[in-house]
Amino acid sequence: MPSSSPLTIPEPARVVQFLHLATNLKTTPRTGWVKRNVKDPESIADHMYRMSLMALLMEGNTDGYDVDRCIKLAIVHDLAECIAGDITPVCGVSDGEKYRMESEAMDTITSMLGDNVASRNIRALWDEYERGETKEAKLVKDFDKVEMIVQAGEYERDQGDRGVELQEFFDSTAGKWRTDVGKSWAQVVTDERARRSS
Repeated sequence: MPSSSPLTIPEPARVVQFLHLATNLKTTPRTGWVKRNVKDPESIADHMYRMSLMALLMEGNTDGYDVDRCIKLAIVHDLAECIAGDITPVCGVSDGEKYRMESEAMDTITSMLGDNVASRNIRALWDEYERGETKEAKLVKDFDKVEMIVQAGEYERDQGDRGVELQEFFDSTAGKWRTDVGKSWAQVVTDERARRSS
């Protein structure tokens, strides 16, 4: 059973093992783009990085968001995918099975890192994001969707001559915004797209 008060950071060998595993996030292309024949699709890490930048842009917000926590949530939210892969709604995996696979992946990751503050915080952040109950988790879940439609719009703009059309990604976010910030940013993205197609 883990001790109640871990005191040390992960051992160097555990850190390096974890970093090697995290390489999968840099080398695994996002499934949705692969299935839509996007050329040179972004990696999972690319997506997580831009979400982290989105969270950073909330610095100085007057809505009471903990920006540091939002950045951490963005960094950790897809961490399980370095083991479980990028499972999308079109993969034929139920939400319950997806959660089980990703939760087991997080168990593996935290076990790899050992019992320490960092390991516990990573797991707690992932659980917080999955539950989606805190204001920060709701905001970062919106960032997940906003980043996706920003990327979809960029692929349509840059690869439209290849027949890339990604309306379904915009449709999948309709009416699902949890925050005013997410809704307002998404509106700018959809307005920009509409101007390009007019």
